[in-house]
Formats: sequence, C-alpha cells, structure tokens
Amino acid sequence: MQIARLLQTQGFGSRKDCRLLVSAGLVTANGVVIDNPTAEVDPAGLVFTVEGEEWAYHEKAYLMLYKPEGFECSRVPKHHPSVFNLLPPQLGERGVQTIGRLDQDTTGLILLSDDGQFIHVWSSGKKQTPKRYRVTLKHGHTPELLTALRDGVELVDEPGELVAAVSVEAIDTHTIWMTITQGKYHQVKRMVAAAGNRVEVLHRDRIGGLDLPAVLEPGDWAWLTEAHMTALADFPNFN
Repeated sequence: MQIARLLQTQGFGSRKDCRLLVSAGLVTANGVVIDNPTAEVDPAGLVFTVEGEEWAYHEKAYLMLYKPEGFECSRVPKHHPSVFNLLPPQLGERGVQTIGRLDQDTTGLILLSDDGQFIHVWSSGKKQTPKRYRVTLKHGHTPELLTALRDGVELVDEPGELVAAVSVEAIDTHTIWMTITQGKYHQVKRMVAAAGNRVEVLHRDRIGGLDLPAVLEPGDWAWLTEAHMTALADFPNFN
C-alpha cells in the first residue's frame, strides 16, 4: 500500500494532506524516514510515526474507553463535552462510533469502532450481551428489592412488560452488582426506581466477558487486543 494512502486510512487527513506530511519528511515506517508519498509499505504489523508520534497500523479500529462522569456519548453533545474529545483526532477522522451509550453521569467501560459489522453485532439486542454495573443506592437495599430486580419490574411508560436483571448481588448495604442483557433507555435507573429505590452512582465495569482494565484511568482509552476480543465474546448464554 502506498504510504500516503495508508496514512489516509488511519485518519491523518485527505490524500493531499497525507502526501504533504510524507513529502515534508515527517513520516517514518519501521524506523526509516519516508519522503516519497507513493512509496509502497506492507501494512501488516507496521509501526510508523507521524511528526514523531508512534502509531501501529490497524485495518479497523476496535477500542475501549473508560468514560468519565460529565461526558456525552454523542458527536453533537447538548450539555456536556463529547467522549470523542478524549480520543486522538485521527480516530474521529476514521469515523469511530460508540457501541451503545452511557448517560453523562454514568462512568465506566464503553466500546468504539469504525467496523460497521462489529458495531451492529455488539449493539444488537439479539446477542443478549450481559453488561455489569456497580450501582450505589440512595437507600439501603432490602431482600425485597433484590428479588424484584431479579424477578422483573414494570417500568414507567412500559406497562405490561416485566424487565429483569440476569444477576443481582449485594456488595454492601447501599451497593449492588447488577447485570442486564437489554439496552433500554436509562434501564438500570428505571428498574431501581420501579423497585422503590434510587440510583445515586452508576458505573459499568464489564461488557460480555471483558472487564474494564485496572490500568485505565477515567478518560483513558486503549486498542482492543486479541485477548480482549476473546474475553468480550466469552460470556454465558442467558436466553
């Protein structure tokens, strides 16, 4: 693949922009400066730098982000900064999208990609992907509340349908783990409210079998490795 074309696929601007970067001697491939925009490089395993910043070639972008509080999962946010502000602009240029959303006051693990098929698979309700949340409650939990969440509650504005968590575990008097497979709007908050309590703090720490890595701080992002992808798909069938 020509180096200018490769840079374009990685989000470094238009073909003209990428040609100019190469011609200016601002690009290296595997440690060697390349100043010919039409120079051919093998993208497989390629490590390159642009203006001194190191990148690895990724045919498709698969990412995870530790979403902090106070950010919206939208490119056109209404009231708070966008989570896309936390990513390098090159990833935005590639058209990376969030897979599902977290409310602005909810923290934790979120996935992003520019692979349409991947986004479709992991955002589809048919897959029944479990998502685990650490839920801090306003009032101490009771056996009745835990049972209601497990057995199903009727959400406001959705009469006649019981919505249940696949798992609910007490952590302490005011905190529970809650795992759901649906993706309804404000689902955890609405379920807890329907069960007679209120969510004070909400944090997602797992999607599928993928845990939010302890090394990530709020606002950090990372590429998904093969090990991450394997973990993501490794979860029980709750159907």
